[in-house]
This record gives sequence, structure tokens and C-alpha cells, in this order.
Amino acid sequence: MQSVTPMHPAAPAHLPSFITAPGSADWLMQGTAVFLILTVLSVGLVYLRLHALPEHMAHRANKVQLQVVAVLTLLALFTHNHLFWVAALLLALVELPDFGRPVGSMARSLEKLAGRDVADPDELTDNGETDAEARRREAGVTPQTSGGGA
Repeated sequence: MQSVTPMHPAAPAHLPSFITAPGSADWLMQGTAVFLILTVLSVGLVYLRLHALPEHMAHRANKVQLQVVAVLTLLALFTHNHLFWVAALLLALVELPDFGRPVGSMARSLEKLAGRDVADPDELTDNGETDAEARRREAGVTPQTSGGGA
């Protein structure tokens, strides 16, 4: 035999479906909790992926540029200063030129003009001198330098 609890006299005859009987599961609260957890996780995932966007864009750049972009994005993440993130994004978008090769080429050309032995970077020994310099050092010949005296 089922026990029937009488309804309160002030209660309407038809209650909305989200109002549950005492002791039964509250499906609206459970659904809201699942929705809230999924929403927080998805918003956090989108936030972190957006925050890592400059790093992903800078992977095509050189190593130094990637490291600077990574440091700027971490600073932006931990300090909540959006200027660091904007700077990292701009740095990731701009491809920095390679200044090392032209400067090295100019230095080798100046060495040729000065009459010194031009050191090809591939021909350097372990201690940073060319084979010709190593032979001179072994023979005891000191290189001549131009004096700048008065």
C-alpha cells in the first residue's frame, strides 16, 4: 500500500516539473551543476589556447624570437598585464631579419681589405683560430699589427 501525503492546502494543484518531492533527486540542480562545470572547463580551455596563440605563431621564427615571445606570454599570464600579450603577439607576427650573416660578411670583407687571412667559420679549429694562424703560432711567428702611435 502506498502512503499518500496530503498536499498543503495553499499549494496549487499543478506544480512545475522542476519542483521535486521531498527525498527525490533534484534533476534541475544536477543538470545545472554539469552545465556549469562544462562551461567553466571550456571557457578555461579557450582562454589558455588564446593565451598560447603568440607562442604557436612564433614557432616558425628563430629560437631567440620564440623564447622572447614565450617569456612575454608567461609574464602576461601571471601578471594579468595585457600589454605583454599584445607585445608577444606583435613580435610573433613580425619576422625579424637575420643580422648575423650580413654583419659577418662585412667583417670577412673588411679582413680581406685589411690583408688579414680571412677565417671561414667552418675552417676554425677548436680554440677559435684558423689553420694558418695555428701554423704561425707553432712556428713562433707573431702576427704584425699596425701601430696607432703618434
